[in-house]
Amino acid sequence: MEKLERITQNPGVMGGKPCIRGMRVTVGMLVGQIAGGRSIDELLADYPYLEREDILQALRYAAWRSEERELQLAEA
Repeated sequence: MEKLERITQNPGVMGGKPCIRGMRVTVGMLVGQIAGGRSIDELLADYPYLEREDILQALRYAAWRSEERELQLAEA
């Protein structure tokens, strides 16, 4: 997994959700906007303080998290 230096988590910012560069912009919000049909260019126009690499890293982070698996532990 490549280093995603633009994705930050801080309990004091958005309840510890993964955010972009410590801002109050969550990975989930960006991914949800893309899933809803918004383009990267539209997001950049709506959020001028974001950079293209912020959005791309949010998508890479979400893809990485979606590949995680939960293992069922046998009950004793």
